[in-house]
Amino acid sequence: MRAWSFTSESVTEGHPDKVADAISDSILDAALAVEPRAKVACEVLVTKRIAVIAGEIGGLPRERWPDIESIVRETVNAIGYDGFDADFDGNTIEVLDRVNVQSADIAMGVDRNDGAGDQGLMFGFAVEEAQEKMPLPIYMAHRIAERLAEVRKTGKVDYLRPDGKTQVRVRYEDNRPVAVEKVLISSHHTEDVTSAEIKQEIFDVVVAPVIPAPWLPDGPPEFVFNPSGQFTIGGPVGDTGLTGRKIIVDTYGGYARHGGGAFSGKDATKVDRSAAYAARWAAKNLVEAGAAEKLEIQLSYAIGDPEPFSTHVETFGTERVSRPSIESAVNDIFDFRPAAIIEALELTKPGFARTTAYGHFGRPEFSWENLDRVDDIKSALGL
Repeated sequence: MRAWSFTSESVTEGHPDKVADAISDSILDAALAVEPRAKVACEVLVTKRIAVIAGEIGGLPRERWPDIESIVRETVNAIGYDGFDADFDGNTIEVLDRVNVQSADIAMGVDRNDGAGDQGLMFGFAVEEAQEKMPLPIYMAHRIAERLAEVRKTGKVDYLRPDGKTQVRVRYEDNRPVAVEKVLISSHHTEDVTSAEIKQEIFDVVVAPVIPAPWLPDGPPEFVFNPSGQFTIGGPVGDTGLTGRKIIVDTYGGYARHGGGAFSGKDATKVDRSAAYAARWAAKNLVEAGAAEKLEIQLSYAIGDPEPFSTHVETFGTERVSRPSIESAVNDIFDFRPAAIIEALELTKPGFARTTAYGHFGRPEFSWENLDRVDDIKSALGL
């Protein structure tokens, strides 16, 4: 029986890259609230005392564009950068707005045939491993990061600040997870405490409540906290943040393949986002239906063309019915044209800012996590 370990990481919403993602998607949401068919591609850089906003907006006149400066300030303050550090304070940072009108060439390609907003590769994945058909390492890393933010926001742990990272190492035997072996947290904190002083409390209130007992057959995991010694300088003061730089955190934690395209700040005509959501939706429904224990779908597109350039299904030898029958069911049950994805998953509605921290997948509040094609798959495959 082969034994091995795999590690995935997550970050909190106060991580500088996630601050940038949150601003990008908040601008997208504001545009969609005005015009559900608005076209948005918004990129953000945050660093000391400044947020630079770039990208394109199409489909609505300039006089109806969102108030970008107000959105930036509201988003930064809501994350928690609301005055404790003058070098990055939502009330005082400079906001440099360099958003332009969408390219007419891109608009023509998308609008002519409801085609893909760009070319690219997207992957969707699901596995019978952790709750919500996600790989256990990334699922646990997200839940610990989420808990870290929760105890900060509620005041349960009053010395925490917004920035933070987690890692979870899981031991596998015979390709199945059997134990959470090791947990790492790096957490931004105030100057009046030391990492050594707060390590045990962080374990007790953040780590211990999150990991279910069945994943701890050998007792509590090894715990590493702030390995650099201290973490009092954080967020965009400590490191520049960019939209789309945490794509592995956003998806499957490195456990499954990634096409390379980021999600945040992009409306759903951009298949980097919508097709990745659709591929996850299909993969999750197929695994839930019992077609395979582990399943990955690759989609690819050409700009302006509504039909996928290619579709590929991988089952890693875990299929319970023939692979050709699974591929046939995918093509019969799921319509991967961008317009069809947008309609099926209701992707013209605001709400994308909720995706920017703790993963885009494995969270049942999102439409692409719905198990609404399971019966159709079972019928098609005789399951």
